[in-house]
Amino acid sequence: MHTQMTETTPPALSAGQAFTFDGFVELATWFHNYPAPGLLLGGYMVEEAKRHIPEGVLFDAISETSWCLPDAVQLLTPCTIGNGWLRVRNTGVYAVSLFDKFTGEGVRVRLDPSKLTCFPHTLCWLMKTKPKQDQNSKELRREIRDHGLEMLSVENVLIKPDVVAKRSKGTIVLCPICGDAYPEFHGAICRSCSGDSPYVGDRSLPVATDIETAIPSTPLEESVGKTIAHDMTRIVPGESKGVEFSRGHVVTAGDVCRLQQMGRFNLYVDQEAPTGFIHEDDAARAFAKAMCGDGVVAEGDPREGRVNLLAKRDGMLVVNEPLLTAFNSLGSVMAASRHGYSLVRKGRRAAATRAIPLFLEQSIFGRALAILNDAPLFSVAPLKKTKVGLLVTGNEIFKGLIKDRFAEVLEAKVVNLGGSIIETLIRPDDASEIAGAVRGLERLGCDLIITTAGLSVDPDDVTRQGLIAAGLTDMVHGMPVLPGAMTLVGSIGNARVLGVPACALFHKTTSLDILLPRLMADLPIARADFAKLGNGGMCMECTACTFPKCPFGR
Repeated sequence: MHTQMTETTPPALSAGQAFTFDGFVELATWFHNYPAPGLLLGGYMVEEAKRHIPEGVLFDAISETSWCLPDAVQLLTPCTIGNGWLRVRNTGVYAVSLFDKFTGEGVRVRLDPSKLTCFPHTLCWLMKTKPKQDQNSKELRREIRDHGLEMLSVENVLIKPDVVAKRSKGTIVLCPICGDAYPEFHGAICRSCSGDSPYVGDRSLPVATDIETAIPSTPLEESVGKTIAHDMTRIVPGESKGVEFSRGHVVTAGDVCRLQQMGRFNLYVDQEAPTGFIHEDDAARAFAKAMCGDGVVAEGDPREGRVNLLAKRDGMLVVNEPLLTAFNSLGSVMAASRHGYSLVRKGRRAAATRAIPLFLEQSIFGRALAILNDAPLFSVAPLKKTKVGLLVTGNEIFKGLIKDRFAEVLEAKVVNLGGSIIETLIRPDDASEIAGAVRGLERLGCDLIITTAGLSVDPDDVTRQGLIAAGLTDMVHGMPVLPGAMTLVGSIGNARVLGVPACALFHKTTSLDILLPRLMADLPIARADFAKLGNGGMCMECTACTFPKCPFGR
């Protein structure tokens, strides 16, 4: 190690001078509260990494653990978490990297388990084979002091550009829920209000107003001749549920018995929203207007405080999930929808919204609208009159050994969604033949090219290689859906590509039924979209299939 410690408190460091192991123990004790083995090892690791960095190079650091090692970096280099030159990427591995902050070229030093066989106390500490209190701390420190460098492995690395990039908070905005300033890229509300707060209780909302004081109710017997302030619902178990008395209805003597049967002995009557509040109907109208994106419309006036949102056309419902979560995190307001990427028909309900209380506090109303100002919550992407090219692969089909059934299955699904098959080709299991056929379908003007089979691990399954040879880009192969794990999506030229595994020929419902509508609505599909499908991605293969009215793909 290259730094000399002095007797001052805190210890002063003079860069470039040597200091002893015992001196670093003292420094670690002052900074870390005690000389943790990981910090002492980290001293050797950081110094070894510095030795491989050319003189004069400005460097940043990455610690691959949040335990102890970052403190060694902060003690022995200019890199700290506060100045942004030290990043902690907690992979759980005891490793540290120093790299040129402009080029990303650097060195990685790690504690190498394969080199610890001769150092049993350090191996025990790393692998936690004994509880901490049963480890021999004296012998562990001796091993680190005498053999620390022998425990390490060093390799050259190149850091990813997005990690090298200078840390920036970006645009700062005020959270509409708690009012705190936070980086806009975190989302519509700050992380604490999104549920990532370290504190017990909800700090985001002001103390609730005493609603009985602000909004007094009236005893039923005193309500005759007065106007009801909201819709009131009557429920007859097993028979009916609906509005019995609408907002604006004037209570008559004949209404009293019915209201009592409904359990209404106190009413909100003859009042508009008090100062600082907004009526549930007015709030719901405003929310509905802000939530409706392209292809979605509010059904009309609120009923029972709620506004339904309808699809203006056939298509796929697209839900802005982060914004929906932010809105529903606010409290006192709600929005509910069908599952995102559900097929919806014109005029059918897609979502609904309302305020929870009869009179919503203006402060909460304003915060809710601030969240919705970012973007609409719901839209309907229309299914296009997609021109589909179909490529059936397989030696057994090409040679006429068996009759193809894929084409009729796929054509039925495509036509049902409003598309058409404009060309069907059959090719053997030959990558070059497949590549040529796909290029031909793309030149023909197909919006979507569907290939069948040839996507498994069998040596004759070469469809994927043929697609790559044809220029496939943005490929995602393999998805957490059963049946249909071998599915592939991507693009070739102006055409989207869907690779359908052989299971679609046997099973009525597979990953094909989840992805085909999305592709025909020209919606993007990335690896993250595939990953989300794992939750609900197992078909139960029911005797009587009710898809899409079931959890599959949801």
